[in-house]
Amino acid sequence: MPKRILVGTVTSDKMNKSVTVKVERKVKHPLYGKIIRRSKKYHAHDENNVHKVGETVRIEETKPISKTKTWRVLETVQASKGTAVEADIEVEAAAASTK
Repeated sequence: MPKRILVGTVTSDKMNKSVTVKVERKVKHPLYGKIIRRSKKYHAHDENNVHKVGETVRIEETKPISKTKTWRVLETVQASKGTAVEADIEVEAAAASTK
């Protein structure tokens, strides 16, 4: 039987070698027909603690690793939008003062 693969967003990375991944899906309401979002959180194994909050990751179903972990992170699909970028303030200030 093939392993299930889901795509979700990392919501917590506070555990050692583990992340919490929120997977959202869209379903049609049975009576009203409106499309609604349903979400579920999974604990996934992250061996090297490389995945951070906000990243979109792909997780794969595995044999039970612990009481709540039965998934492992395969890869990062998209990096976090909140990543910090260092700015060289001295160069920017020098460039502004010469103008």
